[in-house]
Amino acid sequence: MPPAKRVQAAHISSQQLKDLHRSIIDIIGEFNRPQRDEYMVRAAGVSLEGVLFPLLVGIERVGPIALVELADRAGRDYTTVSRQVTKLEELGLVKREENSVDRRVRRVAITPQGKAMTNRIDTARERLARAIFDSWDPGDVEALVRLSRKLADALKS
Repeated sequence: MPPAKRVQAAHISSQQLKDLHRSIIDIIGEFNRPQRDEYMVRAAGVSLEGVLFPLLVGIERVGPIALVELADRAGRDYTTVSRQVTKLEELGLVKREENSVDRRVRRVAITPQGKAMTNRIDTARERLARAIFDSWDPGDVEALVRLSRKLADALKS
């Protein structure tokens, strides 16, 4: 039996793939800057350590979430994330809860106080994003949102 032919996707070039990858790396790099998180916390008028900010937002967005998955999503060591979640608990922003499916796995959920804080952060994020996107064509914004979701969904599958 002859070897299977390798077929390249004709609708995206190697250069476009490189450009896309570079753009994503640049975006991730900007989002991962601690200074950006500190600025967002200040803009929201909240008091929160910079290292706790992405965890709190992550818990609010995808929680309740297992600590192992939270650590994986954050790209941090489990024990480090566990200590940081303990700090968020002490601040009353999150709570650990039992997992009805697997009692060995504790999940972390946002509290009403934590949700109030992420709401303030969302308001600040929206203000900052509007400053970026106000000069964009509405169709470009719609395409960015739609295609970003499409890419994220494809990466998860």
